Amino acid sequence: MLGKTAGGLFWMSRYLERAENTARLLETGQRMALTRTQNSVEEWGSVLKTAGVLGGYSAKYEEITKENAVDWMLRDGENPSSIKSVIKQARDNARLVRTALTHDVWSAVNSTWMQVDAAMKRRVNERDLPGTLELIRQQAALVRGAILGTMLRNDMFDFMRIGNFIERADNTGRILDVKYYVLLPTAFSVGSSLDNIQWESILRSVGAGGGYRMTHGQKTTPSDIAQFLILDQRMPRSLHFCCRKIQENLSYLKKDYGFAGPSCEASNLLSEKYLGRQISDIFDYGLHEYIEDFLRDLSDLSRQVEVDYRFYE
Repeated sequence: MLGKTAGGLFWMSRYLERAENTARLLETGQRMALTRTQNSVEEWGSVLKTAGVLGGYSAKYEEITKENAVDWMLRDGENPSSIKSVIKQARDNARLVRTALTHDVWSAVNSTWMQVDAAMKRRVNERDLPGTLELIRQQAALVRGAILGTMLRNDMFDFMRIGNFIERADNTGRILDVKYYVLLPTAFSVGSSLDNIQWESILRSVGAGGGYRMTHGQKTTPSDIAQFLILDQRMPRSLHFCCRKIQENLSYLKKDYGFAGPSCEASNLLSEKYLGRQISDIFDYGLHEYIEDFLRDLSDLSRQVEVDYRFYE
């Protein structure tokens, strides 16, 4: 396969996953702001920082408001990571690799762009925001279903899956980080009712509430929730699950192409370094520091995949 085709499939999948994740992050910001009795606007600065778009926002706006933060992350054309921007980029990549996609996948991606574009012609008000975020999640699920239901399990599928799970692992790490490093107001809040409400919001933001309760029951503790989102092998948004899928699909590419690039070894090292620990060891090390290190190495792995498979040649 041409490197440009592989790169188009990889980034199409990453952008679609990013759109869904940004929608979930916006929902998290809304829920967490409601737990504050005052200064709830501060939460939106935290959400912008978590999404990695605070610098661009600050260059455009003098102060942080909920309305501007939501619009910046949702539809602002000056923000290349806004939901509208990344869905357009996903559609543009899909168009470039149209012959590598099934009709169902292309139709789902194209429909997603058209519906999102129509829904975001103007600023989305607070009343319509939940419905708009739900539309984005539903369309992302539609594309994912078309990919799983109609694509051959070949190298094209593998590149899409690698992009999907790199982006998803990055998102889960960032959402965990916004909780314990950015959002928690003081050390005195650890273990308080406020702390528990925020942790439950984290579970909902990654669609993990039902799965968590099946595993751990109704009791929510920071340790159990962090363990579930980092180390649980069955949770499809956990760091462990995502890393295993990245490893699997890189190993399939190794069989298809007859060689293993440095990215294959890097994915193995990533799992060995971060997923062989107990959750108590992670908290002792520092949850923020652990996630920061993980995200840095995950980013290095993503760049290595691009180099190994010559995405830009």
